Amino acid sequence: MAKKREKPGKDAHWWKKFWWFVWEDESIWSWIVNVLLAFLLIKFIVYPGLGLIFATSHPIVAVVSGSMTHDEGFDQWWMLNSGFYERFGITKEEFKGYPFRNGFKRGDIMVLFGRSSDKVEQGDVLVFRSGRPDPIIHRVIRKWEEPTGTYFQTKGDHNYDSISSPDLNELRVGGDQAIGIAVLRIPYLGYIKIWFVDLLSLLHII
Repeated sequence: MAKKREKPGKDAHWWKKFWWFVWEDESIWSWIVNVLLAFLLIKFIVYPGLGLIFATSHPIVAVVSGSMTHDEGFDQWWMLNSGFYERFGITKEEFKGYPFRNGFKRGDIMVLFGRSSDKVEQGDVLVFRSGRPDPIIHRVIRKWEEPTGTYFQTKGDHNYDSISSPDLNELRVGGDQAIGIAVLRIPYLGYIKIWFVDLLSLLHII
């Protein structure tokens, strides 16, 4: 077991005192500073670094709703929802080959890769901006080209239909709204963000 370093004396350099406070002190203030330093490290170094590597402004997003949840096994889910997808020429076998065919849940973390809109395919899970505060993470069910660019229609696997509202129009998602596509799911870690945001809301900070 490593021996705890002794607290620097009054004449010690301020940097040594700060280093000891952060790494050796066991007070609540030291714990708070550690949390803040970890937050700053992730936000300003780790997160931008991942964004550079994965070619997207949002390399990691937390799932904050249940719009992609599957409450049943795949076969039963398809039996209940096939009518909608077959209107777009999507068969059961095709859907089985899609990423995250069994959806994902609120509280999951999704890792994203940046991808140009012309390379996003039907069935991909697209993360895009809308009029809502959080990015939307839904599945592409249709893609088409216009003189002004590439467009998508998306839908959450759990939702009855594509959403069309003043702050979210899934019937026409522009390629310039796209942030990236989901490539990896990490269960439950997104609850850290959800709980933190809930706490800030409770304290009326946001």
